[in-house]
Amino acid sequence: MKYIDEFQDPELARRLLDEIRATVTRPWALMEVCGGQTHSIIRHGLDQLLPDEVELIHGPGCPVCVTPLEVIDKALEIASRPDVIFCSFGDMLRVPGTGRDLFQVRGEGGDVRVVYSPLDALRIAQQNPDREVVFFGIGFETTAPPNAMTVHQARRHGVKNFSMLVSHVRVPPAIEAIMSSPSCRVQGFLAAGHVCSVMGMGEYPELAERFRVPIVVTGFEPLDILEGVRRTVAQLERGEHTVDNAYARAVRPEGNPAARAMLEDVFEVTDRAWRGIGVIPDSGWRLSPKYRDHDAEHRFSVEGIRTEEPAECRSGEVLQGLLKPHECAAFGTLCTPRTPLGATMVSSEGACAAYYLYRRLDVPAATAREASPVV
Repeated sequence: MKYIDEFQDPELARRLLDEIRATVTRPWALMEVCGGQTHSIIRHGLDQLLPDEVELIHGPGCPVCVTPLEVIDKALEIASRPDVIFCSFGDMLRVPGTGRDLFQVRGEGGDVRVVYSPLDALRIAQQNPDREVVFFGIGFETTAPPNAMTVHQARRHGVKNFSMLVSHVRVPPAIEAIMSSPSCRVQGFLAAGHVCSVMGMGEYPELAERFRVPIVVTGFEPLDILEGVRRTVAQLERGEHTVDNAYARAVRPEGNPAARAMLEDVFEVTDRAWRGIGVIPDSGWRLSPKYRDHDAEHRFSVEGIRTEEPAECRSGEVLQGLLKPHECAAFGTLCTPRTPLGATMVSSEGACAAYYLYRRLDVPAATAREASPVV
């Protein structure tokens, strides 16, 4: 198959669903680790179409959602300074910090700009040599290479007024943290295909063996996800726990060597706090000493900012797969995309936002299962 429409074909989806039903003999709980996959699952109703024995648990796969409150507050502090042009992707502007967000900072006079690439921010720095330009660099392994390349270019071309506030996180340590939790119910993982297209699959076999869980690298279209579920369920039913690549059209076992080399040059592995979860050892990146002059956290002396998550927001439980969004008492009432309590409601890849946009909770299960899997 070569075209997107083919990966949304209802007839092919029915065949995959029939195969899953014919294979499964007992309950299994699978976690998708990507917010994009979560939105695809909820938008197309895949979780409702699967047999009752297969439960999909939504994991911490949204980079906006897992950015900790203290990093948001650091961004707000830097963006409020009169000498700073603060650049960010648009999905970060509505994420609540302590009492306000970047939209409010902009409304108060802060120079906060939406960009579509970190290189746009570097260009702004070159055009405004008398201002400090900061780019908000967040994300998983997918967005890390272009951010690393931008810092590399800033150093190479001597753009001294450019810096980056870094909050990058890594997937394998998150899987390890989830599986190590006493409350974990996950029996298999759908790994994020775009992450593996960068980093490859080398870190997953040890996790699959240690925790005895199958890990299937999966894409983002409905048929990608159903094929990932089919392969995962088949392994579980056979008592196997290996790493399987169901996204071979985009993922090579070794990943992207050039991107990985850039990451190794610019970043170094560090412990990282995840919003609503806490600190996970070796789960993030920070700028290496070679590039420390471009570290906004260091340049603006905001390392000491510490915060506490609001008690009324249960997004941490959602991110750990312990709670479905609609099971939160604030969902759709106190917490909406216009008045979010947490990032999972405002992010374009957040599980709460997906449920708010697509889930029709009053649809009877039988009706939902008869519906087409493609909207």
